[in-house]
Order: sequence, then C-alpha cells, then structure tokens
Amino acid sequence: MNLLRAKLSKYDTPQKAKAAGIYPYFREIESDQDTEVFISGKKVLMFGSNAYLGLTNHPKVKEAAIEAIRKYGTGCAGSRFLNGTLDIHVQLENRLAEFVGKEDAISFSTGFQVNEGVISCITGREDYLIWDELNHASIIEGIRLSFSTKLKYKHNDMDSLEKQLQKCESDKIKLIVVDGVFSMEGDIADLTGITRLAKKYNASIMVDEAHGIGVLGNHGRGTCNHFGVTNDVDLIMGTFSKSFAALGGFIAADKDTINYLRHHARTYIFSASCTPASVAAANASLDIMLSEPERIENLWKLTNYALKGFRQMGCEIGHTSTPIIPLFIRDNNLTFTIVRDLFDDGIFVNPVVSPAVASQDTLIRFSLMATHTIEQLDFALETIRKIFKKHNLIN
Repeated sequence: MNLLRAKLSKYDTPQKAKAAGIYPYFREIESDQDTEVFISGKKVLMFGSNAYLGLTNHPKVKEAAIEAIRKYGTGCAGSRFLNGTLDIHVQLENRLAEFVGKEDAISFSTGFQVNEGVISCITGREDYLIWDELNHASIIEGIRLSFSTKLKYKHNDMDSLEKQLQKCESDKIKLIVVDGVFSMEGDIADLTGITRLAKKYNASIMVDEAHGIGVLGNHGRGTCNHFGVTNDVDLIMGTFSKSFAALGGFIAADKDTINYLRHHARTYIFSASCTPASVAAANASLDIMLSEPERIENLWKLTNYALKGFRQMGCEIGHTSTPIIPLFIRDNNLTFTIVRDLFDDGIFVNPVVSPAVASQDTLIRFSLMATHTIEQLDFALETIRKIFKKHNLIN
C-alpha cells in the first residue's frame, strides 16, 4: 500500500458509526423533495430540508425547468466567460439585482462557488477580511484562499467586532463578511450593529443571504431588507438551492464591483455555467415569491408555533428566531443515536456534529417549510418529546 492510501485507510469513523447502527448520512431519498419523502420504501416527514418556501415540487417551477431544457438543452458546455452565457442568465441576474436592491448581479453554478470566488479575489494583500466565527464553510474557504489579513470576531459580538476593526490600518480596505441568518444556529446577524461599526471605521460589508432570502424581509428579500440596511451593505450574496428551489448562486452589488468580479472571480470564470433548468426554476421561484406572500406568512406561523413548542418542552434551542431550529445535544454519538431513533419513528432531521461544530455544541438541525402542516408539526413535536425523554434530555 502506498503512503497516501496508508494514511487515508486509517480514517474509520464512518465504519464505526455504521457498525453501531447510527450512521446518519447519504440516506437515499426515492421521491420528490417535499414535506414527506420515501427512503428505502419508508415514508418519513422531512424536517431536514432547506426548501423554506416548499417550491421544489411546485408545478410552475417544474414546468419552467422542463421548458428550459426543451429550448436550451441540458447544459451550456462552457463557462459564462466563453460560450456559456444564455439570455435567461442575464434576465435572471437583472431581476435578482432589482429584487435585493442593487445595481447589478452575476450568477454562479453553486452558492459555495459564490463565496469562494468572490471573497478570495475582492481584497488584496494589504487589506483586511473580518468575519464571524460561525460563518458558513463556504465563507471560511473563500477567506482561506485570500491573501488579505484575516480577523475573526466572536459570534454576533459587536464589542469583539469593534476590537478587530481597531486593529486595521485606517487607509486599507476592510471587508466584514457575515451570514445574514446562520445556517446551523438559526439566529440572525446583528446587521444594525455591523453597519454602525462599518460606518465608524470606514469598512465595507458582504452579507450571505443564503438562509435569509425567502424567509425575511419584504416578499422574502432577506436580512438586509428586514433591517433596512440594504444601502449600507456593499455585497449581497444568495443561493438558488434553498428558497429558489434549484441549484446555483449569485452576488449583487454596484456595477463597478460586479464588473470587477465578472473578470476576476475564478470560480465564475473557470466553471461551467448554471444549467438552463436551474436558471429557469430559480426565475419561476422568484415569480412565486413575489406573487404569493402567503407562503412566507405560513412559514412564520409554523416557525412561531414550533419555537413555542420546543421551548415549552424544555429543549435547548439557543438564540434562534427563524425556521432553522437547533436542538442541542452536545454529544456526537448521542446526536447520531437520536437521529436514528427519530428516523425509525418517521422523522427525518439532520445531525450537526464535530468538526462542523465544536464537540460540545453538537445539535440536531430541525428546519421548516411553508408547506408543512400543523398536524405534521404536532406529530414531529410529540415524537421528539418522546425520544428526548427516553435519552434524558428533557424532563
């Protein structure tokens, strides 16, 4: 065995979890992504999806994707830079820019590529990137690739952010990068405090709206709109894989910034462009977001109902105030065990364990869709109550 294989063969954590019957990953879904799914012939309630508006199975979204394939084929066979720009790419980008309140936007093949490509190229060696310690992995990866000085501040702690800003040279670029809604904890960034400090220290701001769009703001325009700080935020990122029910992502900003990124972001220039079906699906989802505000209203009705239920149950759910509800377990193996037990009783949820979070912060991520019913939610709450009592997590 060569040295590489010898090293990699020592990684046996998944094998141990499988042997214990608690391995929770790569469960094969045999149906559409809806409030109920089939796995190995078993029907379970889906509380692990990011489709907050429940649009992945909407007939208008599906038909738009099908029509795009009929007209444009299944792919573009090239990057946006060369032969991969379709008229529908540009149409969607113009709509997205208007939707989030910016001059221009460009779309990428995935949301991960947006953060990786934009953050890694937008600042230089003498500049600063300042970031929240609980930012998404895609933000962290983009920061790792940058040549700028990296400064991390404590989660949603404005005193910590200010101390990091004070370390920066006043005549250098300072870019604060933050999730609008934190993807695991479900809490919302203090954009009011961040924009106040950005003005004080002449810093710029980039907000990842992956989990904010479709959830917060007027017609789901996101966290920046929710706080009324769109004009104070320089770059707004979004993804198609959550509320837009497709695959891809975008960055919106002023025309000069987008022009620079269009010619410098390597994940944009050197990746195949977003497929016609994904672009059309995202565009149709945007139509529904604008025309059916009752979806967001129902999402919040369910969210408030669930938050009240979990708090009354005695679950530890942190500071969440969104459809992302963390149920803290604080033990890797116990988290896996509870996910298995819940699945056996008909509930699909996601485990979040180290190294994704600190070992003492492991949790179950419970997330809601606008298309869930109160009856489904009641069943989930009662099932979780039973399993949590069994493992002495609640009284």
